[in-house]
Amino acid sequence: MQMLRTVGWIACVVYSTIPAFWLLIHPRAEYWRSRRRSPYKILLPVWMAMWVAVTVVTIPWRGFLLYRNNLTWFPAAALFCAGLLLYKLSHHQFTLAALGGLPEVLGGRNQQRLVTTGIRARVRHPVYLGHLCEMLAWSVGTGLAVCWMLTAFALVTGAVMIKMEDKELETRFGEDYRLYRSTVPAVLPRIML
Repeated sequence: MQMLRTVGWIACVVYSTIPAFWLLIHPRAEYWRSRRRSPYKILLPVWMAMWVAVTVVTIPWRGFLLYRNNLTWFPAAALFCAGLLLYKLSHHQFTLAALGGLPEVLGGRNQQRLVTTGIRARVRHPVYLGHLCEMLAWSVGTGLAVCWMLTAFALVTGAVMIKMEDKELETRFGEDYRLYRSTVPAVLPRIML
């Protein structure tokens, strides 16, 4: 169990920095597009530095348990599966380059199109929902306070990041994106029966 808790903590460290990574990109998308060389040569090392910083900051809390119950791994397993399913559905009609943010940083060098079908007909940001499911799975399963704190941090920074991403997508896709945004929720999908 201690090994699972450590893996959960590290997984939450990485997941919690994803919104911060994207906050480096979306407000400065034009800057990154103007660079000749790949911005990932700068962005990826900065993101890895975030992992180290968050790890160092959260070390004191890595052993603090809010609860200890092995039965929590059952709902955690369901959340893990939901996250994996969301990742799989997100990839449909969406290239790995798009998932990796290349249109944001490379601009016109890649074909850009607004995808509004499949899972994206129910939720605009299914990958972020998948990340949330994975973080919640680790939080629920481990019972670690640090995982819950990192999940809360990711929710706050993720909300800011989604607003910035929506603004950037509206700039790129105009009225089509405004209409899409007005009819499809950002992260929590509408369940249609």
